[in-house]
Amino acid sequence: VGRLKMRYMGSKLRLAKELLPIILKDRQPDQYYVEPFVGAGNMIQFVDGKRIGSDSQKYIIALLAAVRDGWTPPDFVSKEMYYAVKANPDSYDNCLVGFVGFGCSFGGKWFGGYANRKPNEKGFCRIYSAESNRNLLKTAPLLKGCKFYHCSYQDLEIPDNSIIYCDPPYQGTTSYKQKFDHDAFWDWCRAKEKEGHRVFISEYDAPPDFACIWEKKIHVNVGLINRPADHSEKLFTQTQG
Repeated sequence: VGRLKMRYMGSKLRLAKELLPIILKDRQPDQYYVEPFVGAGNMIQFVDGKRIGSDSQKYIIALLAAVRDGWTPPDFVSKEMYYAVKANPDSYDNCLVGFVGFGCSFGGKWFGGYANRKPNEKGFCRIYSAESNRNLLKTAPLLKGCKFYHCSYQDLEIPDNSIIYCDPPYQGTTSYKQKFDHDAFWDWCRAKEKEGHRVFISEYDAPPDFACIWEKKIHVNVGLINRPADHSEKLFTQTQG
């Protein structure tokens, strides 16, 4: 199975095989699976059936939609092009800006620095843009039929009785420039449960009315994402009853 192994800050790619069986355990035929914080699509690509992915980051949504519809990203992005796109994003197609801004950046952080490596002793030079290109093209078939929307999680229209998986900016981290209202987010999750949806949330911690149903100790490279080197990834859902 192909996978979109494109660097993206906070990606759940390596946890998808553990999280999705829990999230989808009681999924009914034709029931929608919805991700209001879809990011680079590293979870939604492994889900079949009816799917909706949204994000407030317009460029990542443009990239996912374009790849789904057959767009081929460049296999090489020079350092000069990288910084030209960063300086003048409005001069380029949104999908290209998304590819350059995330797929060619250090650690998958939005224009976090041009990602490339000098040749090693064998003369091999890792070209990140080419890797992102290959993996996006392999993943394109897995995104067929998936609906993508650019909007905030609060503005997303969600079909009745959906399964909702949220991977919001984690509380206590400083990796995201825009301030995120965590209290408003948890209230939104509660409201969606009352509407009849099933809501699952990835976070470090949650309010007391949410139960941790899965936990795993993770080690990450602190130089890539702004999280503790060792931390526990957790999956929460609201306590029933």
